[in-house]
Amino acid sequence: MFNNSVYEGFLEAAPDAMVIVNGNGEVVLFNSRAVKLFGWTHAELAGQQVKNLIPEGFAERLLADALRSSAEALAQQIGSGIELIGQRKGGGKFPIEIMLSPLQSDAGLLVNVAIRDITIRKASEGTIRRLNRVHAMLSGILSARVHDCDELFKGACKVAVDVGKFQMAWIAMVNSETGNIVPSASTGVSEELLTAIKDRFLLAKAGSLGDSLAARAILGKEAIVINDVSAAQGLILGKPYIAAGIRSIGIFPLIVNEAAVGVLALYSREKDFFLDDEMLLLAELTNDISFTIDHIEKQDKLNYLAYYDVLTGLANHRLFLDRVAQYLRSAAVRKHKLALFLIDLERFKNINDSLGQAAGDSLLKKVATWLIENVGDANLLARVGADHFVVVQPEVTHEEDMARKLEKTLREFHEHPFYLNGTGFRISAKVGVAVFPVDGADADTLFSNAESALKKAKQSGDPYLFYTPSMNARVAEKLMLENRLSKAMDNGEFVLHYQPKLNIASGKLTGAEALIRWNDPHTGLVPPGQFIPSLEETGLIYEVGRWALKQAINDYLGWRNAGLAAVRIAVNVSPLQLRHRDFSDEIRRVIEIDAHASEGLELEITESLLMENVERSVSRLKLIRAMGIPVAVDDFGTGFSSLNYLSKLPLDTLKIDRSFVIEMTAAAEGLALVSTIITLAHSLKLKVVAEGVETLEQSRLLQEMKCDEMQGFLFSKAVPADIFEEKFLRKPPDAV
Repeated sequence: MFNNSVYEGFLEAAPDAMVIVNGNGEVVLFNSRAVKLFGWTHAELAGQQVKNLIPEGFAERLLADALRSSAEALAQQIGSGIELIGQRKGGGKFPIEIMLSPLQSDAGLLVNVAIRDITIRKASEGTIRRLNRVHAMLSGILSARVHDCDELFKGACKVAVDVGKFQMAWIAMVNSETGNIVPSASTGVSEELLTAIKDRFLLAKAGSLGDSLAARAILGKEAIVINDVSAAQGLILGKPYIAAGIRSIGIFPLIVNEAAVGVLALYSREKDFFLDDEMLLLAELTNDISFTIDHIEKQDKLNYLAYYDVLTGLANHRLFLDRVAQYLRSAAVRKHKLALFLIDLERFKNINDSLGQAAGDSLLKKVATWLIENVGDANLLARVGADHFVVVQPEVTHEEDMARKLEKTLREFHEHPFYLNGTGFRISAKVGVAVFPVDGADADTLFSNAESALKKAKQSGDPYLFYTPSMNARVAEKLMLENRLSKAMDNGEFVLHYQPKLNIASGKLTGAEALIRWNDPHTGLVPPGQFIPSLEETGLIYEVGRWALKQAINDYLGWRNAGLAAVRIAVNVSPLQLRHRDFSDEIRRVIEIDAHASEGLELEITESLLMENVERSVSRLKLIRAMGIPVAVDDFGTGFSSLNYLSKLPLDTLKIDRSFVIEMTAAAEGLALVSTIITLAHSLKLKVVAEGVETLEQSRLLQEMKCDEMQGFLFSKAVPADIFEEKFLRKPPDAV
């Protein structure tokens, strides 16, 4: 029997709710604080099962363990300060802390349970945890070393989620041009929810912030807080937020120079997260982010001023030379040339003085725009003085091509009207050019030498000059040659000479090779090696090549119609001609003038050209041969042909290069090589022509090796058409 009177006074004097429980889990004694804590009456609490007061963990585990242990073991095992959940009469639950002590009575082992409501303490601990998380988040963001706003925004959102334990965070900024809100960074947010948030921004009209929470925070320059999403009225995305587990939302404006430039949005799983203490810390956080934004923008502006020209937006002298230094490293490694063009605008001072600085600034910006459009890359340009611009060409193949393009650009620049105050002005420019590596190995030296070249150009009146005098002379000579060649085509100064080909066995005339000559009225007859490269560089080879084809066919038809023993004429094809996609159509147009034209034409193509693209060569040569025009491979043996490819090419003739014919009589190896070429050609059913035959010994050896035809000075050099006609066509073919 348990004697209540012994313990009643003790229980009532205790500062906490107290209950004594027997082995059946029944409350056998309690104090008034227990009655008040749990909400039962004295009558109801007496004999109440302890599991109705402490529903989980106590009756099943602690009490059972206590009843199986001795009093000493119980005291040692149970200890104190166990946190559980209490339950009031109405079912409401709250956090409690219990301390247990064993009681030995006449009725057996009992357990005294001291119970303390720790709701307030738990709330304080939660607040402390939240504040600690915000503190840690604040520290994490401020300690990060960032160099641009994108990095800042991404880092802040990541720290908010990883350290601050927010469910998601994003930052959006006001676009200064459109006036709309644009998301900049986000972390911990699903794509679906982020899309829904972005869509809210997109609903805003151009130039308007809209009616989103972010817009309200920006317009009011005050934080917008929702501490219970489930109870919020009119929240457009309320259901998606609840589905995502979001219970609290805080939207904080980012204010720079008293203007709201964006927002930081934080979303928490906890209801009532954004309370006074948290808000103070988060206000400090957003202030620090705003300060960092301002600092980065000012630093960006300083960096911009340090490296860019404010008026035109082009690189300034310092940044340009840094870029040139990078291009120079590449040029040195790849062993190619590089060029600097320093440009001086003429008449700029007069325009600036007469129309005012505003007009002068406008002209400079228009010139910068024109240069960017014509150069194609603003990174290759800079403004380096009041009226000076500079351009780098990172890779130069031929100075002549560069000079030709520069002349064209200067001409187009002068022809372009720049409108100022409604009036079009035509501006000329002088250019100084320095070329790596001949004019300098570093950026500073090249720029200095370009300045020197510009100064000389201004003094001499030349539109441009190179720094190196010899280069000026060479380029001038080359460009003069190109101009003369262009006029030569118009003036009919090109002529064809013909070199005969003979059958080695019979000595009969079998054909002729057409060789172009330039009859320069100033210097006389110019051999092809001195002008063909220029024709190819300028593209004149297309026009001259067409003329050569037409002239050869006209000569052939003229001889044929005159009843002469006309022979097929071989015309050399330039690599540029064969690479042109319309080449076969061009041949067709040339031979359409007469039904017999194709009978008088043969095309000679160098071996190296055929090997550049075998598949393309095969397709084009098939089209040509289908027109009845045979194809010969010129200079065979110099192009490293593969036998596999050679067998696929639609060819008729191999021409042995002159160098092999010369070596044939100099060494046994040379003779063996020529013999091999002849045998190979015959095995492929190809005719063989030996070029450059100059001696009877060479002729004899070629005849012994069964070479089919030959041409060279032994019989005749290339001669004008009238001499070829008189000497070779007005005689019987076998009398040559």
